Amino acid sequence: MKVLIIGSGGREHALAWKCAQDDIVKHVFVCPGNAGTYLEDKVSNVDLNLNEFSSIEKFCLEEKVELVIIGPEQPLVDGLTDFLQSKNIKTFGPSKNAAQLEGSKTFSKDFFVKYNIPTAKYKSFDNFESSLEYLHEISFPTVVKADGLAAGKGVIICQNSEEAIKALDSIFNDKAFGTAGNRVVIEEFLEGEEASFIAVVSKDKIIPLATSQDHKAVGDGDVGLNTGGMGAYSPAPIVTEEIHKKILNEVMYPTMNGLINEGSPYLGFLYAGLMIKDNEIKVLEFNCRFGDPETQPILLRLNSSLVELCKAAIDDELDTYSIQWTEKHSCGVVIASEGYPEDYESNKKVSIKENNIKDSKLFHAGTKYENEMVLTSGGRVFCATALGSDLKDAQKNAYNLVNNVEFDGAFFRKDIGFKGIK
Repeated sequence: MKVLIIGSGGREHALAWKCAQDDIVKHVFVCPGNAGTYLEDKVSNVDLNLNEFSSIEKFCLEEKVELVIIGPEQPLVDGLTDFLQSKNIKTFGPSKNAAQLEGSKTFSKDFFVKYNIPTAKYKSFDNFESSLEYLHEISFPTVVKADGLAAGKGVIICQNSEEAIKALDSIFNDKAFGTAGNRVVIEEFLEGEEASFIAVVSKDKIIPLATSQDHKAVGDGDVGLNTGGMGAYSPAPIVTEEIHKKILNEVMYPTMNGLINEGSPYLGFLYAGLMIKDNEIKVLEFNCRFGDPETQPILLRLNSSLVELCKAAIDDELDTYSIQWTEKHSCGVVIASEGYPEDYESNKKVSIKENNIKDSKLFHAGTKYENEMVLTSGGRVFCATALGSDLKDAQKNAYNLVNNVEFDGAFFRKDIGFKGIK
């Protein structure tokens, strides 16, 4: 069979790499892909306009693509799944309506309240003046969030009212996040430890994936600006067996049943970003796709067929599927461009040494292949990912892999996995 992956980041390289390992898969196409997917065995890039759904449909029909997996959030929010499924093309990803869980923070917060899903207190505003007035009613620190999609960067933690005013001014008046900031959510600051809980969902059926923990802040010790993620590891010790059950019963099942009740049953990867403290959980956000960089360390641990898992979900047969994981731990370290998550330069030539590290994989994210060279093309450029007998061993192997990569301005956090090791 042939598979089409939609997207161009590290998540999509990992999805393509995992699908290509499957014996039943003849070829994997990635649209638009990156240098990593260009160089991968059994994988090739396709240059299609993701805004022209009919061109994707035409390609799928011409190439006899039997499965489409949509990686990033924007095509899901735009309704690509609905369109392809209406053309009888098997597509793994939630509908446009279900994807509002990520597409609008106001929608998701209102949804949480309606279905008694634990979350932070909040209020939503569509203008600068009323949001300023609300600052007099709350305590600090507080969190200001752009309502729409902002590539993981639309969340600002404000220690005092001056910082909150600056954040609101930047979002509403300077249009720092474009139309994603036409509305904002101001919510209480939650203390605790973050974890990512990602599952494959099909209507009322669910298969939780391996637990993981992301590192959002740009600097060591979780300081600095929020990013799309500077690294991740799996499993996450903070998600104990008791917490795992609470997440399923208090978050995942109510969400699945709530979406069915709303007439938008879920199909795809469902990602809950959680805050955990004293064995209590609250939902920070939902993502309607696999996390990045969580995808990379999680898929490195997956022994089962990703293709068969997605097909079982599409065919509403998840309850017949058994998923298998390696006992080993995994760690993924993001290598980024100097200046990220703010302004950075691209088109830097990349030097990559041969990889002799066992059970490891260098996943490309912001790269392109031109004139037989790998060049940087994004803020997050690679995710060096490796397995190990424990997290400390996986961390050591991942950082050894980081040392195989060189480009001007490259930087990375030195402490990915520190919470799990601590």
